[in-house]
Amino acid sequence: MSDAVANPKPVPGTETDPLKKLDAAVIAPRPTRHYRAIAFQAYVLGASVVFVVLALVAHTVAYFPIDLTITRAVQSYHGQTFDHLMYGISWLGFFPQVAALSALVILVLFFFGLRWEAVSTLFATISIGVGSLVKLAVFRPRPSADLIHVFRQLPSSGFPSGHVLSTTAFCGFLVFLCFTLLKPSPGRTAVLVALSLLIALMGLSRIDLGQHWFSDVMGVYLFGSLWLALTIRFYRWGKTRYFVHQPVAPAAPATSETGTA
Repeated sequence: MSDAVANPKPVPGTETDPLKKLDAAVIAPRPTRHYRAIAFQAYVLGASVVFVVLALVAHTVAYFPIDLTITRAVQSYHGQTFDHLMYGISWLGFFPQVAALSALVILVLFFFGLRWEAVSTLFATISIGVGSLVKLAVFRPRPSADLIHVFRQLPSSGFPSGHVLSTTAFCGFLVFLCFTLLKPSPGRTAVLVALSLLIALMGLSRIDLGQHWFSDVMGVYLFGSLWLALTIRFYRWGKTRYFVHQPVAPAAPATSETGTA
């Protein structure tokens, strides 16, 4: 057997390109990614249907008895570490740090070859603008310092929480990308846990600081799920049309018959 047969010439760009090696090492096969995407959307779509009803009720009711009960229970714990953690997590959701962190993540995704993923992550950040419109429509007052401890009184409407909305939509989409794209590994698990904890603790921090009621937070988790589902839909729609030949996790082009890969 000749050397040419025993050692076939490598296809140009497949062995020397570090992004191709990254794709082969950590990205799950395309059928697995598709199945995970469907499973993830089933959850977020089911959770979002309750939001409209809650928003309508919040427009006429300043707070519910359970809001006061839960806030006082959360604020009854005064551990120094817990207080610093709640303040620090909430701080991440304020401008300009939330804009800087979002831009950094988007640039990292684009730099490492996940071009359409970066564009879709940028789309997820639009949720904060939509949330501001919902705030104007519902116009629910924030918790009063006469009822609970309020760290700092904010002038805007309380429903929904902008902090929780941006975190749910943005970090939730990153969870989706990690869950559907990456192969199982300790690193993947750590990222999924860290992002999920950030989403959960952001809501708790807003209650602990007295800047939102429990129902404000739960409502925005539902709305965030709705925007997350829309972002995933946008991502899957564009994945087969744009950046099909991107360096990492490319998709098969959409067919004319089905419009899908």
